[in-house]
This record gives sequence, C-alpha cells and structure tokens, in this order.
Amino acid sequence: MSDAKSILIVEDEAMIGMMLEDYLDALGYRLHAVAASVDEACAHARAGGFDAALVDCNLQGEKSWPVADILVEQGIPFIFATGGMADDLPPSHADRPTLAKPFTIGAVERALGKILGE
Repeated sequence: MSDAKSILIVEDEAMIGMMLEDYLDALGYRLHAVAASVDEACAHARAGGFDAALVDCNLQGEKSWPVADILVEQGIPFIFATGGMADDLPPSHADRPTLAKPFTIGAVERALGKILGE
C-alpha cells in the first residue's frame, strides 16, 4: 500500500470528512490529512508531501481560494468540492475540476483518476 497516492482532504464538516476518508481507503488511496480551516489547509498545502487534494469551496464561512492558490504554486492537482451555486469559482480557478455534493464513491473515483492521470 506504500505506492498508494496520498490525498489531502480540505473539509470542515466532520461527517463528510469521515465519509471521504472511507472512500479513499476503499479506492486504494492514502489519507494525508483532513484540514478543517483555510489556515490549516494552507499550512498543509505549503508543506506538501501529498499527491492531490479535494478542497471544499467554503470552510467555516470562508472561501478556500488561498488554499487553491498555494496548490497551484506547488504544482499539486486538486478538485473543488462544491455544495451549491454560491460557490462560484473565481476567474483564476474557473477551469478547475469540481465535484458536486453529495458525493458518491464513483464520482470521487472518477474525479481523482482524472486529475492524477489514472
């Protein structure tokens, strides 16, 4: 399992974070960490050490665009997770892949496979 790709989950809702952890495990990925705030996610993004990220657009009422900016700088692929139309992506990230909530394991598998080239 040491060859498994490592994924950072950026999600402020504990139940969704746990569900995503289960999905990653079932799909053969490793969990790098779960970050529940923009500051925590930015710290993980700067430190690196993971292959991709799944980034909720809205963390505790704060947009996650700074996290996305750091991931781009680091060259780490990511997917935005969105719960609705209020999560309009800024122009600098409008071309990024998105995953609509509620998630299915199949949708997560397809999205990660696409950004990781699998």
